[in-house]
Amino acid sequence: MVTTYQTFHFTGALSAEQVSFFKTNGFIHFKNFIHTDAVASIIKAAKEVEAKWIEKRVQKVNGVPIKYGIDLDERKIVQRFAFINQHHPVLEELSLDPRLQQLLPLAGPGARLGTHEKDGMVFNHYINGPHSKFTQMGWHTDGLRDIFQGAKLNPMLNVGIHLSTLGAAHGGLRILPGTHQQNLYQLLFRKKYFLSHDSDPNELAILPEAGDLTIHDGRLWHRVAKSTVFGEVSRRRVIYIPIIAGKYAPKNENSPTLLYQRFAGLVE
Repeated sequence: MVTTYQTFHFTGALSAEQVSFFKTNGFIHFKNFIHTDAVASIIKAAKEVEAKWIEKRVQKVNGVPIKYGIDLDERKIVQRFAFINQHHPVLEELSLDPRLQQLLPLAGPGARLGTHEKDGMVFNHYINGPHSKFTQMGWHTDGLRDIFQGAKLNPMLNVGIHLSTLGAAHGGLRILPGTHQQNLYQLLFRKKYFLSHDSDPNELAILPEAGDLTIHDGRLWHRVAKSTVFGEVSRRRVIYIPIIAGKYAPKNENSPTLLYQRFAGLVE
C-alpha cells in the first residue's frame, strides 16, 4: 500500500510500474497531462455551456440533475454539469483525446470511456462563499449505482482532469487507498453514504496542479473535502470522465433519474 505520495508522467502508454501502482492502491496521478492554454480553453467552454443552461433553465441532462449554485457576486452558476461533452465542441474534443484510450487497460478487457453512459463527462465547480451549497461531498463509492440498478458490480474508474492547483487547505478529493479490493459488506457499510464527512486517519489527499490527470477506482471509498479557505482562493474546477466495462448502456433525454441521484441531491 502507498506510504508516500507518488506522481508519474504519462508518455503515451502505461508502464508496468504504473499499472502495478494502480492495481495495488486504486489510484494514480499523472503530472502535466494538458497545457495551461488548454485549461483556460476548457474553463471558457464550460462558462459558455453554463450561460445557455441558465438561460434555458435546464434542470436535467439525460435524466441526471444539474446542480446550480450562487457565486461570490451572487450570480447564478452551474456547479455540477453532466454530459457536458455533448454540449460544446471543445469538451467533445477533449473526450476524444487518443491518450485517454491508452488508459482503458487499467479497467480490464472491454473497457471504454463512458462519455454517453452514467453521467457522461462531469464538470464540477466548487466555491466556498457565503451562499455556497456545493462545497463538499460525503464518503461514498461509485459501485453503489450498479447495486441500485440491480446490475453486476463492474469496474468503474474515474479519470480526473484538474483545472485548478490545490493545496490541502483547498479541500478536494480524499481517498482510502486499497479499499477497491474490499468485500461487499465493506463497500456497503464501511461509511454512511454521503452523510459522513469526517476525515479518516488512513485517507490520502489528492493534490493536483492545473493540467494534471488522476485516476481513481470508483470502488474506493472517497469523499470531497470542504475548503478551509474562503472566497476566490477556494475556487476549484475538475472534470471527471468514467472508464467503464460491462453492457453498453447509453443515456438520452428520456432516461429516468435514478434513486441514488435523487438522494445525492438532498445531501451536501
